[in-house]
Amino acid sequence: VLTLNGKIREVGEKILASNGKEVDFASALKSCEEAGGTLATPTNEEENKAVLSIVKQYNRYAYLGIKEGETSGQFKYINGTPLNYTKWYQYEPNGKGTEKCVEMYTDGRWNDKKCNLYRLTICEF
Repeated sequence: VLTLNGKIREVGEKILASNGKEVDFASALKSCEEAGGTLATPTNEEENKAVLSIVKQYNRYAYLGIKEGETSGQFKYINGTPLNYTKWYQYEPNGKGTEKCVEMYTDGRWNDKKCNLYRLTICEF
């Protein structure tokens, strides 16, 4: 169960929340889905800033609800739709099929990363 402790942000139609836990991608996604949401997935600058505010609060990188598709270097939202907004760090994504998940740095930029690392869980509802 997510314990919220005031770690909630509203942005547009979304509510973002973090339990402050750092887990691998599959566990983060599972805990968000069990709570009735999904991993935070910024679709515009405003949403990216809202996710970033939680990342900064914990000073931890966080997984985003974005994964690499079958085509190397082509990333999609978890629900399979193509990205309509990106904020890649310079020279990213560069994993060429080996880094299937996406993390947010503490400056709001994105990096493709392996899915087995422990990153902050931020869910959206």
